[in-house]
Amino acid sequence: MTHGLLLIVVLATATVSGVFGMAGGLMLMGALTLALPVSAAMVTHGAVQFVSNGWRAVLHRRHIDWRIILIYGAGSAMAAGALALATYEPTKAWVYLLLGLVPGLAWLPKRAFSLDAAKPMHALACGLSVTGLNVLAGVSGPLLDVFFVRTALTRHQIVATKAATQAFSHTVKMAFYGAPLIGGADSGMPPWWFFALAAPLAMTGAWLGGLALQRMSDVNFLKWTRWIVTGLGAIYLAQAAALFSGAP
Repeated sequence: MTHGLLLIVVLATATVSGVFGMAGGLMLMGALTLALPVSAAMVTHGAVQFVSNGWRAVLHRRHIDWRIILIYGAGSAMAAGALALATYEPTKAWVYLLLGLVPGLAWLPKRAFSLDAAKPMHALACGLSVTGLNVLAGVSGPLLDVFFVRTALTRHQIVATKAATQAFSHTVKMAFYGAPLIGGADSGMPPWWFFALAAPLAMTGAWLGGLALQRMSDVNFLKWTRWIVTGLGAIYLAQAAALFSGAP
């Protein structure tokens, strides 16, 4: 996959993220894993998603619940401290397996759980667990949703607050995978101009997604998100099976 095609994917997935949140990040991680070495894919995904989520948070900043953000950030920092002591080098097959399994969290009977990101201890646990999964699998949207389904937030508040939380998770992921690449002769990272173009494309996609979000009801927002990520999960599980079996 050429860098030019990847830039088109960045715009498309940022737009999807602006509407359905986690679905766009899941799509982008799969495409980057196909095109780049795993560590480079993780860093690139983190950088693009940081810009996309950060800009989406700016666009919807009046809807952000800042109390949740502060406590989530503390949990994210705890995860970063634990990960600093670990060594983890996944293969592409392992990444696709995790990408395929993560969407299964979208089908958990969330109403049966007493998790609510608006509660301080739950927000702390959210930051810790979501950041950890984000580093392991590259994405963590479905797990993040488990903590938001019982909140009394509107779809705009959910999208805005979740976007802001992901700034922490993607920063930790970039640091975890990026540190070993510093000074490497062949890191597999895209050239600098890719990121220079990807940033405004991600911001544009976030804006376009926001326009589409205005036309969607809360019910359709939740329904379509679940089915889209499930479809992506099935594709990634098939890809993982092919890689583990050694199929070309």
